[in-house]
Amino acid sequence: MKFSTKTIHAGQKPEETSGAVMPPVFFTSTYAQEAPNVHKGHEYARVSNPTRTALEEMLAGLEEAAHAYAFASGCAAMDAVLKMLRPGDHVIATNDLYGGSYRLFTQVFEPFGIRFDFIDMQSVSDVEKACTDKTRMLWIETPTNPLLNIVDIRELASLAQKKGAFSVVDNTFASPALQQPLKMGIDAVVHSTTKYLSGHSDLIGGAVCTNNDEIAENLSFQTKTTGAVPGPMDCYLALRGIKTLALRMDRSCLNAKKITSYLENHPQVAEVRYPGLAYHPGHSLAARQMKDFGGMLSFSLKDDSIKKAHAFMSNTRIFTLAESLGGVESLISHPASMTHASIPKEIREKAGLKDSLIRISSGIEDADDLCEDLDRAFNRI
Repeated sequence: MKFSTKTIHAGQKPEETSGAVMPPVFFTSTYAQEAPNVHKGHEYARVSNPTRTALEEMLAGLEEAAHAYAFASGCAAMDAVLKMLRPGDHVIATNDLYGGSYRLFTQVFEPFGIRFDFIDMQSVSDVEKACTDKTRMLWIETPTNPLLNIVDIRELASLAQKKGAFSVVDNTFASPALQQPLKMGIDAVVHSTTKYLSGHSDLIGGAVCTNNDEIAENLSFQTKTTGAVPGPMDCYLALRGIKTLALRMDRSCLNAKKITSYLENHPQVAEVRYPGLAYHPGHSLAARQMKDFGGMLSFSLKDDSIKKAHAFMSNTRIFTLAESLGGVESLISHPASMTHASIPKEIREKAGLKDSLIRISSGIEDADDLCEDLDRAFNRI
């Protein structure tokens, strides 16, 4: 089954009692039992809900996973995975990662005795040098957020296996439409379903997909015990959004390429970061492990100041100045003061995240309108 077909049919079947093509939204907290522990597959809605089950089966189908678990947010999904760790464990993460991940690692889990090292994962040898006998997990983003660096998934999966560690890929930027890390040997894939999977900026959600039974057992336990699960309406909206994932991603990638071409030639732009560019250091690797180069890009200004970046973003009309990404509308944001503000300035700059860096999530509008909107903003600063 091809991917675009999977977005409609993976793990799905008409609802049993009515024949409904779309899974109904089951608003219930509990389920009647015929006798103690004798039921029709559901006991209590924190543990499972038919609408959530339908979403999880769809996600498992898209990522070709044996198990999928839906959570109330991407951060809740990350939190559930990290709760496999114990005091003294060591995690190696990419040094160019989502600010919320960095905050969760350093402010929530480090105080419990878990150590994190942030390494440029473009160098597998540097990652291997950072490994210790306590290394329990490799936390990978590719493409990275917001610098769009590309990491070798297969090589890091192999390294993790060699070191007896779990490998985890945050696949939010690529989505399963462009990249399927489990097929490359990764143990678990994390998503913010808020983004490309749902695609309409109308819900908050997260998910973890895995073929690893130990990870699956932990996630099942976390779902039941800590209860950070999505409501049925959010699950329904995510399912509805996934139906158009392949179409939306095709248009988003096309728009990103046209925007990149425009920015490359603009006299006020210092650098454009997009893996689809032939001179991008990760271009050939991205071409091997991704089906396309994605709808995300970033660029910095020759006047490398926060003031200039803010002035530029405040003058767009079609691009919405907002956090998040992956929706049908094009979004523009300033990582240093928005999504990555929780990362100290010296650490941001060491990773290459400049003050003027601007991140774009290309939506599905007409690309000419988007380029004209950027041109208008440049002309006003």
